[in-house]
Amino acid sequence: MGAAALSAGLGLLVGLAALLAGDGPSPAALSAHADTLRARLDPAEFHVVIAAPFVVVGDGPAAEVERHAERTVRWAVRRLREAFFERGPAEVIEIWLFGDAASYQRNTRLRFGHRPHTPFGFYSPEHRALVMDISTGGGTLVHEIVHPFVRADFPTCPAWLNEGLGSLFEQCGEDGEGRIVGRTNWRLEDLQRAIRAGQLPPFAALLATSQEAFYGQDPGTNYAQARYLCYYLQEQGLLRRFYREFRAGYAVDPTGLETLKRVLGTDDLGRFQREWSEFVLGLRFP
Repeated sequence: MGAAALSAGLGLLVGLAALLAGDGPSPAALSAHADTLRARLDPAEFHVVIAAPFVVVGDGPAAEVERHAERTVRWAVRRLREAFFERGPAEVIEIWLFGDAASYQRNTRLRFGHRPHTPFGFYSPEHRALVMDISTGGGTLVHEIVHPFVRADFPTCPAWLNEGLGSLFEQCGEDGEGRIVGRTNWRLEDLQRAIRAGQLPPFAALLATSQEAFYGQDPGTNYAQARYLCYYLQEQGLLRRFYREFRAGYAVDPTGLETLKRVLGTDDLGRFQREWSEFVLGLRFP
């Protein structure tokens, strides 16, 4: 069996597993979508691979696109499902992997009608697509994979947790039991600087931030503060519990503040933030 046929078969098996679990596009829908893309795209320029619930399109060499599909997409999907998400996206979602900044800029304008708002990559629910410059590394890809799963599994999830989880896994690996874990990353230095300068908002304010404020009024620390709150919970063995209890109790705790207190076992978030700050200041990257 050739590499392309083997990859397609693995993608269909993952799709079948998702279907049996009660969610995800069917193997037939994934195959039909992939065939439509192959018919529309120049095969000399683009390679198409199924990695359920995604169809991966890349302008790099076929072996490279296959490798991203297997080692990043399927790897992340399997472990994220095991750790957090009871439901996955019901629709087929495309992942567009462009090999360099020029291709990323050009194809985003050509195929999606606008310039990319980030040099790394983004998720477009409107186009049901993840789009990225894969030359910046696979971390952005894992980050963006988190978002459609959050959208399917916890549609009311606030931006702080959506981006906290996404950015947590933009630098990730496995623990000794094969579970996905976030590692320290490039966001740490600026966060530590803000902590030392006393510039971080209290957690109650961060958790109460609306989606518009989180993105549009970010003082430059929202992503990092949310990421390293998730990182702290992960390191204490509490992140999976927090996510699931927050999802279940969102109707009565829409910011997650009360869930956080319960999971941490404290009502004194001021004291917790001081302890968390000391924890963060003790981290190192690389």
